[in-house]
Amino acid sequence: MKLQALLAQAEQRLNAAPLAYGHGTTNAHDEAAWLVLWRLGMPLDSNLDAVAQQDIAAQAVDAVLALIDQRISTRQPAAYLTQQAWLQGVQFHVDRRSIVPRSFIAELIADGTIDPWLSDATHRVLDLCTGNGSLAVLAAMAWPEVQVWGADLSIDALAVARINVDQHGLQSRITLLQSDGLSACPGPWDLILCNPPYVNAASMRTLPAEYLAEPELALAGGEDGMDFVRALLRDVPPQLSENGVLVLEIGNERAHFEAAFPHLLPIWLPTSAGADQVLLLTRELLEQAP
Repeated sequence: MKLQALLAQAEQRLNAAPLAYGHGTTNAHDEAAWLVLWRLGMPLDSNLDAVAQQDIAAQAVDAVLALIDQRISTRQPAAYLTQQAWLQGVQFHVDRRSIVPRSFIAELIADGTIDPWLSDATHRVLDLCTGNGSLAVLAAMAWPEVQVWGADLSIDALAVARINVDQHGLQSRITLLQSDGLSACPGPWDLILCNPPYVNAASMRTLPAEYLAEPELALAGGEDGMDFVRALLRDVPPQLSENGVLVLEIGNERAHFEAAFPHLLPIWLPTSAGADQVLLLTRELLEQAP
């Protein structure tokens, strides 16, 4: 079978199944390409037009279609099946012990959006709710002069983060620690990055199976999605340095955030999904709020 025909068959099978995307791809076409190329051991950035007529052995075809069928039958995100995920072109290990990384904060690190709030005095960066450690790794790569801490309540997630810190050779730059919120994270911090659990209860009840395959601890934020955020904003001001900033992702929960914190005036940061997914709060803004 030609690779082009195999890709088409894989895409057709995915399209015919009641699947949800959002863990590295957004559609059946891209997911088929990812799974097929990965199973065949081909580079994921292969020029598909250039290799379309490549002959694929029958045994390899069977292995690819078995993987496609596994994706359909288990409803696990493709990232869990391949144990690979990418943020800003950087590869990370991921498995079911941690959420599949997809934070928009990665964009803001890569495109320099956060940089205007940093200075020569920025030395200590905390990635709170680090999960598989991807934001901690990206922060260490983007700002080579800082030391980074990655904190999470989940020991399982921290074990995955350890794999990624080690794979990227950042053991001397990134410290991992278990913490319930900020409880074990002594400041002051010059920058806190946080992609917390923020999915509200109603949304949790309607999540597709792919999202329910992820650790609930990393997703569920209580009735309005703001349980973790409330504790964080209560505790964070004295944990920030004088010019410290908090970059906080809240996904589609802006309405709930504004209802919970009507007196806060955050700076909303632009992302590929719009300017209502990630906000920035300085220590001064936090302390000024009644």
